[in-house]
Parts: sequence; structure tokens; C-alpha cells
Amino acid sequence: MRKRDLRAYFGSLVHESAQDNPLKASRHQSFITSHLLGGLLALVVFPLYLASIGQPSILSAVAFVWLISPIFVAVFLSRTGRLSLAHLMSATSLTGLIVFAAGLTGGVTSFLIAWIIVVPLEAALSADRRVVYAAFGIAGAALLGLAASGLYGLLPQPLSFSHQPAVLALLGSMSALAYAGGLAVSIQGLYENSEREIRRGEERYRLLAENATDMITCHNANGRVLFASLASRQIVGEAAEALLGNGLFERVHVADRPAFLNAFSQSARTCQPVSVEFRILRKPTSANDGKSHEAVYSWAEMRCRPVPLQEAETHSAELVPFEIVAVTRDITARKAQEAEILKARDAAESANLAKTHFLANMSHELRTPLNAIIGFSEILHRELYGRIGEERYREYAHLIHESGEHLLSVVNEILDMSKIEAGKFDIVVEHFDVHSLVKSCCETMRHQGGKKSIDVRMKVQPHLPELAADKRACKQILLNLLANAIKFTEEGGSVEVSATLSGNDIELAVKDNGIGIAADDIPKLGNPFVQAESSYDRNYEGAGLGLSVVKGLVGLHGGSFAIESELGKGTVVRVCLPIESAEDSSDATADTAAPGDGLPVALAAGA
Repeated sequence: MRKRDLRAYFGSLVHESAQDNPLKASRHQSFITSHLLGGLLALVVFPLYLASIGQPSILSAVAFVWLISPIFVAVFLSRTGRLSLAHLMSATSLTGLIVFAAGLTGGVTSFLIAWIIVVPLEAALSADRRVVYAAFGIAGAALLGLAASGLYGLLPQPLSFSHQPAVLALLGSMSALAYAGGLAVSIQGLYENSEREIRRGEERYRLLAENATDMITCHNANGRVLFASLASRQIVGEAAEALLGNGLFERVHVADRPAFLNAFSQSARTCQPVSVEFRILRKPTSANDGKSHEAVYSWAEMRCRPVPLQEAETHSAELVPFEIVAVTRDITARKAQEAEILKARDAAESANLAKTHFLANMSHELRTPLNAIIGFSEILHRELYGRIGEERYREYAHLIHESGEHLLSVVNEILDMSKIEAGKFDIVVEHFDVHSLVKSCCETMRHQGGKKSIDVRMKVQPHLPELAADKRACKQILLNLLANAIKFTEEGGSVEVSATLSGNDIELAVKDNGIGIAADDIPKLGNPFVQAESSYDRNYEGAGLGLSVVKGLVGLHGGSFAIESELGKGTVVRVCLPIESAEDSSDATADTAAPGDGLPVALAAGA
């Protein structure tokens, strides 16, 4: 079997927990290899020993078992991956074998006693100081025990050998020295492997740092640069050597230097990553076009993290020296995008404000002629100044009157919505009876429901407390909800308005058995000029403003808005208004009332 194949075989015996770490795997493989080969050598020699002396004695059998014990220790390490425990087992086994053999050959004066120095040396291969101390203690305790046994006459009569004692002592010392030399070679091999892996790791990370598009720098506690990657050309337009020391700090914009230094101190103080954005002086990378290129400031983002120096030893954890590794990237393009987004947002807000003012002004301009159209069409329809003569003219006058009222309703909603968005809708708080409010709204809308044979009912809990709110606004909320319910309920249906006490709120609910709302359409509702139309045809007129007005008015009162609906089975809309806290909401601004401010919106469709 070739050497490479043999090495691969012993490498396959390493436990999976150590295979991902080359240095750790090397230690495991060295331990397994040496112990397996030592145990196998004992197995090979033992038949030769039997052939030369015949039947072995009990002591010889015990010694043989001790000699092959490294095989079991190697198997234990291969199965568990616990190197420290395997070294302790090996140290205990080897110490026991040495003491056993030395006890039969003269105790502490035995030629085999020199082998005891091998125990702590072998434990050093574990790279665990505790294991070395434990092995030293085991060997020392064994020597003391052996000496005490000889002193009190507990050892058996030493075996006799034909050789001179000096020769035996030399053989024992030489064999122990040879074994110790093998251990020294193993230790040297592990050291070389460690150095090789360290160099590989450094080369790997240096290669990563030099080829990364982000600049990687290493700083001391004061922020001075100890190392900078080649990406400095892309970030500052200069070589990495120019950033060493205070080179990077000197290129940071003067106004951003406090934040730059504070990032290092905060990272060192908290031992957590810290990010900071700053402007950095960037020189042009080329000037081949014949024009003069001046250095400009570009935006950069740096994320720094402290790295303790593990090799430093100190008595206080607070005094452990450290370096700070920072990764810096150019974010000029991102900053430009953010500026464009802010600019676009400001433009959109300005356009929205202009739209609000335009709608408010147009609503005022439209109200005056609409009132005249509605008034004169009503005079014509009722023939207050004499008969028109032709029946069709009276029908036309009625159509003009109805269309004018509808248009005036839309204009009023636009005006109310613009006031709410602009924060100019004044809430006048007064105490009023909820029962009277519900009754008045039902009476007002009963005529409209009668046109479609819709039964409008009311259900008010007895002895409700008075509500402190804007009565006109609350009436508008109920009328809009009733109008929606009637609009989206087929002929012969029913609409019910209820009022109940819910904690510290008055809950107003409008329930219908109309067409209902699809789940996907609910989030779209409550915004101006929006109606649900994705799940069913839009066969109902309306500008989609009624629900926006309701949402804004509820928000001005500090109330809440909820819905329960199922497509084809009807809708229940619930509005909760605080009984006593309405006055606190009278100073609400346009931000709290504007559509899309996060209030739960759920209504069947826009008015």
C-alpha cells in the first residue's frame, strides 16, 4: 500500500467533528495512527514471543493486554472525537504498564523507569494544558506509589536477567529516548501543520481582502490604520499605503470626523459592530482627457467591529488589547437615489397639497351655480308660477333637480375631504342623545330605501349615555354608511342601524344583506375616489369619496373602524366613538385624519 493511500486510510478514521478543522484533524490522525501501529506491533511480536518461550505466564498475558490497549483508545477517539479524554486514557494505560513492568524488575531502580517521562510528553500532543497537567500528576503519583511500595516491601522479587544491570538500564533509557524522540517528531509535525494552516488562512483572507470591492482596513484603538486593502483605489483613488496611520482620517470631511472617531470608540466600548456614514475625499483615478480633475468628496459607509488580540495575556478583561476591523463601501449612488426619492416625495406632497386646494376652491365655485340650478329646477318641477304645459318639460325639470342634488352631494364630499386633509375641519364637541341621532338618520334615509323597497330598521340599546362629539359629523358618518348600505343592497333587502355600549365607546353598526365585499377589495377602500370593482362589475354610481370622509371624521374623533363582510351575503360596518375623549381629539391635525394613516378601513364601497 502506498504512503498516500495509507495516510488517506488513517485520515478516514478521524471523527466527523474534527474533519472540518485541518489542524484538529491532524492531531486526531496522528494520535490514531501512532496508537494503532503500536498496538498492531504488539500483536505481531506476541506470536514470536510465544514461539520462543512456549506457554505464557499470567504476568505475560497481562502485559500483552496492556500492550494492545492503545488499539482500544484509538477506536474510542475515532468513534467519539474526544481527544482530551483519549489522551488521559492513553496516559493512564501507559503509566500502568510502566509501573507494572517496573514493579517486576526492581521498582524505582528498574531499567524501565525512564519510560515514565514519556507520559507527559505524549500528553503534550493534545494541545490541552489541563491534559498535560493531569498526565504529569498521574506519572508523579505512580512514581510515588512505586517508591512507597518498594520502601514497605510490597513489590515482588525482581526478575533475574542474564545481562548486567548497567546494560539493562542503558537499554531502557535508550528505548525511552527513542520513543520520546518519536513524540518530539510528532510534535514538530503538528507544529509545522499549524504553521502551514496559519499561513494558508492568512493568505486566504489577504486574497479576499485584496479582491473585495469594499475596502477592508485594520485599526488600532485610536483609529490609526494598520492595514488597508487594495480596494482603497476605488474608494479614495489612492494606494493602500497612503491610508496608513492617520491617512484615512485626514481624508474624512471635517464635519464628519467626530462621527468617524465616535464609531471606533463606541465599537470598542460596546464590543458590538457600529456603522457610520461620512464623506471622504476621493482623488480622480485618471486624467487622460486633458482636463483638470479636482478631488471631490464622495459618501462612504463604514462598519467596524473590534477583534480582541487573543495572544495578549492580561489580568483584567477590560485591558485586553484589540484591533478594529472596518469594511468601507462607496454609497454615493445610494445617497443620490435617496435624494431623488426625497425630492420626488416632496414634489408629490406639494402636488397633493395643490390638489387639495384646487378641489376646495372648485367646490366653492361649483356650489353657487348648483344651488341655483337645484332651486330653479325645483320651481319648474312644482310649477310654482303656473303650469308648464308639456308634461315632458316637468319630467326634465325633475331630472335636472335630481342630477343637481347628486352633483351637489359630490361637491360637498370633495369639500369635506379637502378640509379633513388640510386639517381645517373643525370639530365642535357637544353632548347629545345617540337614540335621537340614529332615529333622525334612519328617518332621513328611509325615503331613499323605499325607492328600492328596502326596509331601514334601527336597534338602540336602552339607557345609552350621551355622546360627547361633533353631532353634525356623527350624523354625516351614519348618513354616508346608510347611503352605502342602501346603494349596495338589492331591492327587497334590509338595512339595520344599531347602537350599543362597548366599554368606554359607543358602537354604531350598519348591517345590510347586500352584495358584500371580496377580501381582496377591502384594503383598497377608504381612499379618495376608490371603489371596489375587482371582484364584481361596478354597476353603482359614486365618486368613492363617502368612505374617505367617514374615515377622516372617525379619525378626528379618535375612534376606530372595522368591518365584517362576505361576498354575496352582506356587510356589517362598525364605528366606535369614545364617550368622553372626543374633546381631546378636537385639536387633531391633518396627519391624523388623512386617508391611509393606518386606521382600520373596511367599507363596502365608496359613496
